[in-house]
Amino acid sequence: MNSRRFGAEFLGTALLVMSVVGSGIMAQNLTSDVGVQLLANAIATGGALFGLITIFGPISGASFNPVVTVVGHFLDGKSSWSSVASDIVAQFSGAVVGCVIANVMFAHPFIEKSMKIREGGPTWFSEVVATVGLLLIIWGGTHARANVAALVAAWITGAYWFTSSTSIANPAVGFGRMFSDSFAGIAPQSWPMFALMQIIGGLVGFVLITTLWPSKGTD
Repeated sequence: MNSRRFGAEFLGTALLVMSVVGSGIMAQNLTSDVGVQLLANAIATGGALFGLITIFGPISGASFNPVVTVVGHFLDGKSSWSSVASDIVAQFSGAVVGCVIANVMFAHPFIEKSMKIREGGPTWFSEVVATVGLLLIIWGGTHARANVAALVAAWITGAYWFTSSTSIANPAVGFGRMFSDSFAGIAPQSWPMFALMQIIGGLVGFVLITTLWPSKGTD
């Protein structure tokens, strides 16, 4: 196991979830206006993503997302399956730690059970769309030699608003958010379907990427 890579994925995912949950709690504490809560949560998440991807990208690729990690493995073939497994462990464990950190900062119990039910066909479909879009942004941005950190931050900030699920698009981050009973939480019974939709989004994204960019050298 590459300890630097593991540490980057662990710490990056932890800080990402901390920003999502912490900003959700802060927004909920400051206002009862759900629109303002969503705006605050989206801006904080986008800002955190930009910074975290920028600094951890050179170390681990800054996936912070099991779907991105697995799809990336099949697309470039550079990572071994042991490295993929290590990344996923780092992402899930980091997500839980990040949520605990946010809870502690706002004097919540270390571990809470979210009561925020997120379900229904349109919401589940939104997670497919959000995940497909995220993969296209990452892969297309890489081929365009653009600033992928900025593109991902922009996509997620926007997708908070144009998807009915608020674009979790990440099984690990969703798992971590189960332990926060706040605006940013997701109830444990809602997480499995979200994760399934995100995996389906990963499959669809993989097909689209291999069709649009059949090889690394193709523009």
